[in-house]
Amino acid sequence: MGFEDQRFSVNLSILFTELPLLERPAAAAAAGFTAVELWWPWVDSPTPERTGLDALRKAIEDAGVRLTGLNFYAGQLPGPDRGALSLPGRESERFRANVDVAAEFAGSLGCGALNALYGNRVDGVDPAEQDALALENLVRAARAADRIGAVLLVEALNRPESPRYPLVSADAAVGVVDRVNEATGLGNAKFLMDLYHLSMNGEDLPSVIERYTPRTGHVQIADTPGRGAPGTGSLPLADLLGLLRKAGYDGRVGLEYKPGDRPSAESFDWLPR
Repeated sequence: MGFEDQRFSVNLSILFTELPLLERPAAAAAAGFTAVELWWPWVDSPTPERTGLDALRKAIEDAGVRLTGLNFYAGQLPGPDRGALSLPGRESERFRANVDVAAEFAGSLGCGALNALYGNRVDGVDPAEQDALALENLVRAARAADRIGAVLLVEALNRPESPRYPLVSADAAVGVVDRVNEATGLGNAKFLMDLYHLSMNGEDLPSVIERYTPRTGHVQIADTPGRGAPGTGSLPLADLLGLLRKAGYDGRVGLEYKPGDRPSAESFDWLPR
């Protein structure tokens, strides 16, 4: 088992970014993909105009691809921000304003997974206060996801690139998943297992896969170092995905890597055809 046995989705917020947003779904389809995922595309607006939402929906539908994952509003991403839901004040309010908008958009396209990035620690704010606010907002997001039959994803990032982000281990992210599920009773909060981030944190990936595959709602990959395509670094991604399959994961695997200094369409030469 390895790449041949996987179903992949392509993240249109890191791949095909050489194209305008509305052209990316068709480009993914032309490259052979049937599923796409996105970070929240309107980084400055948690509640964009209906015309923008409708145009993106139409582009996805016209391309014949399925949206399988969407981030809630997370601030400037890519950029300095790592989420908004644990940040007191304006950013938390923007996250809350986005929850129903993102869920409605995802639901209209049959998207079954919504990712909520936790947010960085804030100078002068008690971490316990941020964690209480985060739980409150994650409960709100989990309930919105449940209304459209979706799961809520909680992701660990990596400390070298996100030193102020508190969830930099699989254990930390799964701990948040457990608290959300306990608070809602819905059981729809799941771990987003990003093998790139976990590798950058120096985790024992086979152990993470063995322990947490049953709690995992989505998997994303990129090679390390460099966050490039599989084969550009040293991470044994084919073997790790084989372990995931053996452990019972049968969902899609999100391609969340940088294409390098070439068009995105040329960065899939590692992928079995």
